[in-house]
Amino acid sequence: MSYDFLQHYWWFLVSLLGALLVFLLFVQGANTLIFNLGKTDNERRIVINSTGRKWEFTFTTLVVFGGGFFASFPLFYSTSFGGAYWLWMIILFSFVIQAVSYEFQNKIGNILGTKTFQVFLIINGFIAPLLLGGAVATFFNGSNFIVDKGNITEFAQPVISRWANCSHGLDALLDIWNLVLGAAVFFLARALGSFYIINNVASNIINSRARRQVLLNSTIFLVLFLVFLTHILLKDGYAYDPQTGIITMEPMKYLHNLLDMWYLLIVLLVSVALLLYAIIRTVRDESYTKGIWLAGVGVVLAVLILLLCAGWNNTAYYPSNVDLQSSLTIANSSGSKFTLTAMSVVSLFIPFVLGYIFWAWRAIDKKQITEEEILDGEAY
Repeated sequence: MSYDFLQHYWWFLVSLLGALLVFLLFVQGANTLIFNLGKTDNERRIVINSTGRKWEFTFTTLVVFGGGFFASFPLFYSTSFGGAYWLWMIILFSFVIQAVSYEFQNKIGNILGTKTFQVFLIINGFIAPLLLGGAVATFFNGSNFIVDKGNITEFAQPVISRWANCSHGLDALLDIWNLVLGAAVFFLARALGSFYIINNVASNIINSRARRQVLLNSTIFLVLFLVFLTHILLKDGYAYDPQTGIITMEPMKYLHNLLDMWYLLIVLLVSVALLLYAIIRTVRDESYTKGIWLAGVGVVLAVLILLLCAGWNNTAYYPSNVDLQSSLTIANSSGSKFTLTAMSVVSLFIPFVLGYIFWAWRAIDKKQITEEEILDGEAY
């Protein structure tokens, strides 16, 4: 395996983790709908217990996503997670209050009240998709950082990368296109959350409300996503010369990527078709409850293709708006060939891990959640 192959292979794996993370945000999306889907205390508990069985998958995937970047592309990890730390700390804090909310909202001695912790779940549901979507958008719109590998020899301050201002990542929220993708991911999460509730909850009333949410949130998501996709396909992109490593601006770079890698374009079209079919079938057929699977596959494939377009075909996946030559590529930010080779051997166990996750998911969702289960058994 050549060094170039290993870099492309690990960008694929990291991109796949990112795509799975976006899909698993259905937990956050459903939590923002607690008061829309549940009009009584028991109905709200049904919704919360439905998502409460899956929140660990989302958080674990987020941690593995960061760990995968640290191991395979350490310069990105130190630049983004180390420089834009306010953005990532807010995201992580929102997951902390989510975990606390699930655990304590109905515990004896809860002095804050059940609704307070439910509001915390809603806060996580808003913040996590919005900021994660904004963070992904910086792969196309750039961030404000400077990389100087010569600093590694500085005894007093051996810091390779640094943020160019004191916002440390919050400046990403000042770019309207980052907010557009962030909002698109937010409404996508709400749509996926509605799909999941329909599949997981045995309540005609809640499911009827969820179907209306599928239509509303999917429509808003599709509009925002198409606007963002059109923007990146027509904008100048960040290309690099594999021989010299020099980074230049190329008109319609991401459109060229899709055309050059035509197989990615085909997969993208298939993913959109799957999502549209899931939306239409779920909205029109009240007996159809499997939309989460087709929609989930479509979302994973679409996000995967976007991230591959951001890093493959000699593209700088993390552009610098301050110093163009500081932009990160899979060539200049990856670990050593020995590191990537060793991790590639470990990655052979990934199918077994995915198999375990599938088995655990099926075991947890073997039976739909009912109101009787909430009243008779232990629940959040």
